[in-house]
Amino acid sequence: MHACKGEADAVKIAALARTIADSLRLLEIAKTSRDMVAVPMGEIGLPARLLALRAGSALAYSPVGATTAAGQVGLREFKYLYRADSITKKTEVYGVIGNPIGHSLSPLLHNTGFIAAKRNAVYLPFLVENLTEFLKAIPEFALRGFSVTLPHKQTIMKYLADCDPMAERIGAVNSITIRRDGKLGGSNTDYLGVLRALQEKLRLRHSRVLIFGAGGSARAAAFALANAGAEVLICARRESAARELARMCGAQTMARKHLVSARFEVIVNTTPVGMYPHEGASPLAQRELNCDFVMDLIYRPLRTQLLRIAAKKGIKVISGVEMFLAQGFAQWELWTGKSGPESEMRRAVMAKLRLEEPPHGKKTSKFP
Repeated sequence: MHACKGEADAVKIAALARTIADSLRLLEIAKTSRDMVAVPMGEIGLPARLLALRAGSALAYSPVGATTAAGQVGLREFKYLYRADSITKKTEVYGVIGNPIGHSLSPLLHNTGFIAAKRNAVYLPFLVENLTEFLKAIPEFALRGFSVTLPHKQTIMKYLADCDPMAERIGAVNSITIRRDGKLGGSNTDYLGVLRALQEKLRLRHSRVLIFGAGGSARAAAFALANAGAEVLICARRESAARELARMCGAQTMARKHLVSARFEVIVNTTPVGMYPHEGASPLAQRELNCDFVMDLIYRPLRTQLLRIAAKKGIKVISGVEMFLAQGFAQWELWTGKSGPESEMRRAVMAKLRLEEPPHGKKTSKFP
């Protein structure tokens, strides 16, 4: 390189990473010279961008004010949440995979915990469009474990070397531990999250519960509630998926047209309808909410349109943040073997969500 010959002080390469492989190639370039600056751009390139200094990049870029492009991380988060300027080869790397992933508060939850526990670890958000490509990149990122969210909770099952019995029954995982030999072990902490969130509010045994949806989160909720002794009914856009889930967990199905005349103790939304950037949408109409409690597994926004509709009707509401926190605490213990600093982790997440809440009576604003 010319920089090595004294013709330039440094060489900077900033390129859009369209794939995870693109971002890894940029990190490889950073290793070629002490004067090389590598900047993976775009949301797919964000994890590599945060690891660039560890890889050998001479500099890293972070805007002082507002971010101006996808994949950028503001200076405050760069230094104080991800601590990207102090990541070394000894830093444990964890993450979350999904598509979309920008809405996830898992990085805030886990990085706050690492900081509070003084643990040399970082947790990164991975936008994963191609699951196979991501799995091949695990050794390059030196990952120790990762969370799994939509749409990969079921698909990743076929890549696991082993799986805990409950996750295997559910047929979906949300937590992956990477063994010393590089093989993947799967667990499902969503199951615990649903149970803990609802058990604090009502007696589940003999309660009549509707699960709306039939994806990975629905599976965890259905098995958790059925095992707790609730009468579980499944309603989903894909009737075949609803029937399959009902058969697996000993539940029944219900056609959507019957919701207006049916009565439940709890309705649980497990679909992504109402999640950013479509936070004005609701998966169910007011006339379909005939119950004592509505729980929405979406946690961002804190008060989804579904929960607003339910509250207006006088129904008690349970935010998905309760499940989110419980499953995250269980992940922390799974990966570290210790209980996490739960009060600090909860405080950080709740502060962020409350900050995003609009003034009473106004529409929910979009997240930054």
